[in-house]
Amino acid sequence: MSERGKRKCRIGVVISDKSEKTRYVSVERTYRHSLYDRVLRSKDKFAVHDEKNISHLGDKVKIMESRPLSKTKKWVLVEIVNKISEV
Repeated sequence: MSERGKRKCRIGVVISDKSEKTRYVSVERTYRHSLYDRVLRSKDKFAVHDEKNISHLGDKVKIMESRPLSKTKKWVLVEIVNKISEV
């Protein structure tokens, strides 16, 4: 049996929890510009599948790449790294 390749994992912040079983997560990364040698920041937004609706706005979460679940959802929620306390 063939072995499955490694799946990408990212850590980001939930920026929208309005949809049912879908969260939008913003992942920020830093990189150095090849010509100007300056550190830049870039943000990417991912649609993430959250089966049990456990994450909420502002939570820091770990996501993992998966098979396509819909047109835009190709990531699943693995765990909540840092939960924002509810008031």
